[in-house]
Amino acid sequence: MRFYNIARGSLEECRYYLILTRALKYCDVSDLKLLLEEVSKLL
Repeated sequence: MRFYNIARGSLEECRYYLILTRALKYCDVSDLKLLLEEVSKLL
């Protein structure tokens, strides 16, 4: 269960950085967002 919680926290951290990247208009994150959703479903 501990590793699951760590993985979930890392996933949410990545989600936050994608939101920040999009807000600051650094790059298009739509492809990465789809991959993040796929990983979220696996967890």
